[in-house]
Amino acid sequence: MRNAYRAQFIGRLAVILATAMLSFNRPAKAQQTPPVSLDPVNPHYLLFRGKPVFLLGSTEHYGAVMNRDFDYAKYLQTIQQQGMGVTRTFSGAYMEPDGAFNISHNTLAPATGKLIAPWARSQTPGYANGGNKFDLTKWDEDYFKRLSDFVSQASQRGIVVEMVLFCPYYDESQWKLSPLNASNNVNGIGNISRLKANTMENGNLLPIQEAMVRKIVTTLAPFDNVYFEICNEPYFGGVTLDWQKHIASVIHESEKSLPHAHLIAQNISNGAKKIEQPDPLVSIFNFHYATPPDAVTMNYGLDRVISDDETGFKGTGDDIYRMEAWDFLLAGGGIFDHLDYSFTAGHEDGTFALPSKQPGGGGVVLRRQFAILKTFLESFDFVHMKPDPHVVMGPLPKGVTVRVLSEPGKAYAIYVRGKQMADLKLDLPAGSYRAEWVNPLTGGRLAASVFQKSAGPTVLHCPSGLSDAALRIIANPG
Repeated sequence: MRNAYRAQFIGRLAVILATAMLSFNRPAKAQQTPPVSLDPVNPHYLLFRGKPVFLLGSTEHYGAVMNRDFDYAKYLQTIQQQGMGVTRTFSGAYMEPDGAFNISHNTLAPATGKLIAPWARSQTPGYANGGNKFDLTKWDEDYFKRLSDFVSQASQRGIVVEMVLFCPYYDESQWKLSPLNASNNVNGIGNISRLKANTMENGNLLPIQEAMVRKIVTTLAPFDNVYFEICNEPYFGGVTLDWQKHIASVIHESEKSLPHAHLIAQNISNGAKKIEQPDPLVSIFNFHYATPPDAVTMNYGLDRVISDDETGFKGTGDDIYRMEAWDFLLAGGGIFDHLDYSFTAGHEDGTFALPSKQPGGGGVVLRRQFAILKTFLESFDFVHMKPDPHVVMGPLPKGVTVRVLSEPGKAYAIYVRGKQMADLKLDLPAGSYRAEWVNPLTGGRLAASVFQKSAGPTVLHCPSGLSDAALRIIANPG
């Protein structure tokens, strides 16, 4: 009985102290520039610093802030120079053991003593990955300085940060390392199953999670280049929908007194799933391994951004992920963020040579190919374009797919993929057009023509010898 009262007392004390900590850590001045938002013209895209954008990235494995060994300044400089515009990062409430998922030099697996998390270390030794245990009633100010500097340096480079607050504990090895596990803190909080951690039935842990969310949200309030993801892959590890809705409401409530609110993202599923009852607080719906891009087609009617923000588990070949990116964005997706394992501590320039067992790809060549996609889409007034698959008149050869974004009669962005590419039969309005085929591997022009559309379909010949090709069609003026 005495132990039960002691646990209740510790839990109540944690809530009081965590709440008090927030009052001393609110930002001195919120930003004046509105943060990234849904574009009012076309909410399938984002508006960032006054311009409509789609986000294309190639992100390290999410440990840039929480791994002290990772030089994030060098990393951000690299992705900026290579044309990438978004990165994901995890909060530190979750980390992985070395060797998890066969990932070599995993940035989410800091070396012994190198994890930095939102909570301060205590004077008591015994954290599972080296060093003292955490005190969940005290913030680690060095962590929040590091987080703020990371987002600030990203901001200076025009890079948007997806701040991921939580992640399920896939098995005991991750839960064993979390500061939220009672064995790793001096507060006796988190003495529960990993399957209960991200639920509304997690005991004294919920107030600690709420306090962490408020602290991160208010710390990043001055920045316009941030949006918050509730939880990575909540379809694993016992994460419940009511808990996700609660965390979204905590984000929302934390920003009520601030001049601007940041967007909230929710991870829906791997592959594709139709969203039946969308949370009105959520503006970005994230999917992983979303190829083919059925998630876009299923949910386009929601008029929110559909995102593919993690790729992998299909080997290390560049073609796989290049084609996934083209498919997804030409289907109408608004964010594509590749999980790039070539970024590691010591190789923040993205030059780590991937071993064959690595679960995904990455590298300089692939990022160069992503930049070609970015250039292609930015050559259009894409905010006025929508998916338009009926432009291509079937049937297509077996194994060939075509994605189309169009502004009817004005512009058409077309991506053809398949080993048996043949002539494209197009249904276009009458008028004069310029057509140009582009090589997704090199960005080079493959063929160009000017044609007059009158009666009947327009037939354009696909370049031979390629596994994919892009086609730009623009109406001739006058």
